[in-house]
Amino acid sequence: MSKKLKIGIVGTGNIFKTAHLEPLINHEEVEIVALCDINKPKADKIAAEHNIPYVYEKYEDMLKEQDLDIVDICTPNLFHSKVAVAALQAGMHVFCEKPDAVSPEEAQKMADAAAESGKLLMVMRNNRFSPAAQYLKHYIDEGHTGEIYTGRCGWIRRRGIPGKGGWFTTKELSGGGPLIDLGVHFIDLAVWLMGNPRPVAVTGAVYTKFANNELSDSIHSSFGEKQAEGTFDVEDLATGFIRFENGSTLQIEFSWASNVGEEMNFVELRGTKAGASIKRGELQIYTETAGQLTDLTPVFKGKSALSNHGRHLVHFIDCVQGRAEPINTPLQGVDMIKILSAIYESAETGKEVRL
Repeated sequence: MSKKLKIGIVGTGNIFKTAHLEPLINHEEVEIVALCDINKPKADKIAAEHNIPYVYEKYEDMLKEQDLDIVDICTPNLFHSKVAVAALQAGMHVFCEKPDAVSPEEAQKMADAAAESGKLLMVMRNNRFSPAAQYLKHYIDEGHTGEIYTGRCGWIRRRGIPGKGGWFTTKELSGGGPLIDLGVHFIDLAVWLMGNPRPVAVTGAVYTKFANNELSDSIHSSFGEKQAEGTFDVEDLATGFIRFENGSTLQIEFSWASNVGEEMNFVELRGTKAGASIKRGELQIYTETAGQLTDLTPVFKGKSALSNHGRHLVHFIDCVQGRAEPINTPLQGVDMIKILSAIYESAETGKEVRL
């Protein structure tokens, strides 16, 4: 077995408890030695449940006092870059929840710190690890779709605003609403499947229409901590259009709340030989065989014990241990935040933004 890796966690809220804790605590090459949260009693409770020896209120103290191999960041978005840069400069590998940062400048600071330190920086891109996405990526790379020239993606909810009044809906802490919360997931998946073309221009619009609506029909609204008299200064729906250097394009739509039939996440791609869609994790391919239009539905047998989040965390450990090459890079993260930031700028100015 490879070296046992010591990990410190910064941020012990819902995303850590539901998506990070189990894959890490059960990994035979990982030891969680420290937790850090500004709400220390919350971290104390988790530490007691899982025999984690050290708990901190300030991440600076944890970085100074613990000889860590890895720092896993699960804080509100505003703090991703600050904690990541500090950990990288302290000589630690970093895994961070999405989004990479709240601005392109902060994302670039993270990428620069990773390059200067020689340590691995990886940001959560869990949707790349679904069976459907993995299969489709191989299908595309084998040339079956031909040239992918356009697509669309989105995640739309009827009523699913997370942590209303808390950090999710406070722009200073989150960087924005569903565009930065959900857009990272499926814009990334679409762009990755398209071969990571470089974005050159975007157009976008954002809307806030449900800030005073208390209805909920989505499990995802349970994320974050609601505050009855809190802030709601972000959008609840965003639409946009992205152009890439190779001439391909991508339409996007992301909402926490809108009057639609049901919650749906999707990626659709159009290629010269075949098109494909992933909706709610189900893959369909649209092509031609033997002179006929043909729909293909791959069947994935067996269910992994790991979630998509867990598979990405395991991949990160494999990369740190030298067994794998990173599936995503810090510079891809910089491009992602540039796209999101430019969509917000376009929404404000009413004009296309060149990247």
